[in-house]
Amino acid sequence: MAANGYIIVAPNRRGLPSFGEDWNRQISGDWGGQAMKDLLSAIDDVSKEPYVNKDKMGAVGASFGGYSVYWLAGNHNKRFKTFIAHCGVFYLESMYSVTEELFFADFDLEGSYFDKPQPKSYVDFNPIKFVNNWDTPMLVIHNDKDFRVPISQGMEAFTAARLKNVPARFLSFPDENHWVVKPQNSVMWQREFFRWLDSYLK
Repeated sequence: MAANGYIIVAPNRRGLPSFGEDWNRQISGDWGGQAMKDLLSAIDDVSKEPYVNKDKMGAVGASFGGYSVYWLAGNHNKRFKTFIAHCGVFYLESMYSVTEELFFADFDLEGSYFDKPQPKSYVDFNPIKFVNNWDTPMLVIHNDKDFRVPISQGMEAFTAARLKNVPARFLSFPDENHWVVKPQNSVMWQREFFRWLDSYLK
């Protein structure tokens, strides 16, 4: 991205390794809490620099980063001009019901959506709850063989964006899973990624 003329802000937010187990676990049960504050505080701090055009900022992410994009789309308060989400979690209830890694979802969301009382994650941190705030163009990338975060998550997010009349595009690879590993697919991924970013940020 830097080679394409972008300033990169990649905060080591809660839930990422390198600052110990406590830091890493602070994200569990709190997906839309402190981790999102970490991301927003980082971008707000960098946006004060004189070399940053704060009218041309975007947010991109994959997996939990894709979830972050969907959550930020409803909570960013006009900070960003565009989003790209790759294989992200959009609708926590349906994600819980279809993922092949149920232990992780059960642990990180602190239970199922039908538990009584319902875990906080489904109430406060569910991107679908904030779709009425969506107004920013979004590229959704999701692959057919992703069983960790099944493709229905990306399809639901794309449909929500279009129903809200938000400019959106959907890109999928029928022969890829949670990652894009085949050379020609990678070329296409990069091409579409930068085409989308450039159209809104340059």
